[in-house]
Order: sequence, then C-alpha cells, then structure tokens
Amino acid sequence: MQSDQDKEALKKEILKLKKDRKAILLAHNYQISEVQEIADFLGDSLELSKISKAAKEEVIVFAGVRFMAETAKILSPKKKVLLPVQEAGCPLAEMIEPEQLIELKQKYPDAWVVSYVNTTAEIKALSDVCCTSSNAVTVVKNVPVKKVIFVPDKNLGWWVQKNVSEKEVITWPGFCFVHEYFSLKDLEETRRIHPEAEVMVHPECIKEVLENADYVVSTAGMLKKAKESKAKKIIVGTEEGMIYRLSKENPNKEFYSLGNAKVCTNMKRTTLSDLRRALIKDEYKVDLSPETIDRAQIALERMVSYV
Repeated sequence: MQSDQDKEALKKEILKLKKDRKAILLAHNYQISEVQEIADFLGDSLELSKISKAAKEEVIVFAGVRFMAETAKILSPKKKVLLPVQEAGCPLAEMIEPEQLIELKQKYPDAWVVSYVNTTAEIKALSDVCCTSSNAVTVVKNVPVKKVIFVPDKNLGWWVQKNVSEKEVITWPGFCFVHEYFSLKDLEETRRIHPEAEVMVHPECIKEVLENADYVVSTAGMLKKAKESKAKKIIVGTEEGMIYRLSKENPNKEFYSLGNAKVCTNMKRTTLSDLRRALIKDEYKVDLSPETIDRAQIALERMVSYV
C-alpha cells in the first residue's frame, strides 16, 4: 500500500515524464481516483475517441481497457498508443468473435452492422458503423437501412430497439458483467431507502432496470444530468468509479450506488506505478495491421459523423 506522500511523488514524476515525452494521458471515468486526478482528459468512450483523434501529442497513454486503446490507435495510426496494463481487457468486447459476426452478416446480408465501441479492432473492421452508449440511438436512426445487426451488448441493443421502433434490431447475446448485476430488487430497495432520490442508470443494465429508472444515460449523460438535476440525492447504476467524479463535480449533492457498488476489476488495474512504467519503457504499445486500421477507421469515422 502506497502512502499519500509516495502517491504525490509519483504524480509529480508522471507529469514530468509526460511533458518530456510530449504525451497525453486519457482516462476513463471508471479508473481509480488517483489516476482520474492526474489525467489530461477524463471521459467516456465517445469523448476519449474524439480527443485521441484531435490530440497533437506524439504519445497517447490510455488508462482504460484494450478496446479503448485500440480505438485511439485506429483514429490516430501515426501516434504511439500505450496501454499501461497489457491484461486490462473487456469481457464484453471478447463475447463475439470475427467468425461469429461474419456468419451473422451472411444470414442478414441486407443489414448494416452497428458495433458498440466496446469491441475488438477486428470486429470494428467488419462493421459498417460503430456507436457508444451515448450515441447508439442516434447512430441507428441515421443508418440508411431498415435492419441492423447490433453487437455485442444485448441490453444496449434492447434500449436501441425500444427507441428506434421503425427499424429491426438483431442483437447478439453479449453483456457487461458489471451492469448485468444491477437488479430490479436493487432499484426498488434503494428507492425505498432514498424515496426522494432520482435514479439514473447506464443502458448496459438489464431491461427491468432500464424500464424503471428515471433516466437511462451514458456516463457522459450522467455528468450532465447530475449538474442539471434539482434533486439533492441521486442513485447511480453504473461502475462505482463514476461516483467519485460525480461527487467531485457536484459537491452539494449526494450520490449512491444502485444496490451494492459494482466494480470492474479490469478498469481498476491501472495504477500510478503502471503509468510511470509505461512512460519510461513504452509499455505496452498497441499495434494493429494497416488493413484492420483502414477498415475499422471507416466505421469509427461514420460514428463521429453521425454525432
């Protein structure tokens, strides 16, 4: 366990290394608090995708999971992208293999493939357009076809179908382990304890939770709703790291997890020591084939053009 003094020393060293390397540090909202505090930009997948493309720095250090670092590399292929913890993966992204998507495409040849950004680079390369939790509904509304194959998250796919009833959404049975654990019982019990609170949940939650929440929003949407809301207490149905940022940006409001706090262990892997090592040793470089980058770029660029 590092002392506060050690952490502060590490932060100073990372800031210096970052300056010397002409690097930018991007961190997802679910990262541990000390990583959030030192990031140049903190956000959700869509925000960080846009920032990685626009960044002028030569090196991108991504405090997140592999698919996020891959997305940064696809959007900025000439830049060096580092994922500090090689093992930081996403089980949801790994729930569909390229062969399975190819089979789906053959079964529904007239459909467009809309892939959640929580997918591998190979899946993005097989997709017509990507989306995030914040823009999935908008993207599906904009595609020029009536039928879409939505991969890999079934819950987000259900939410899209509910909001884009004029189109047929064929979903893949993937899910996020963290959000799948939030239950209707959690929601009902938390409302009983905090009857005056508003409830906002991530669209990766199960159908019953989505149907009974006050708001269904991405992490970026949660930040906006929290600032706009007149409620003094807000219940949050997403990974517990989000509560740290919400509390920091809204000190006059109270935030509670929907049931027991849910933790994404992969998002919590990255430490200050990992960031330091990444900047010193160039660990771990994200490498993708030019063909994968070119094909995946089309899907990602389409996503950005729709929003």
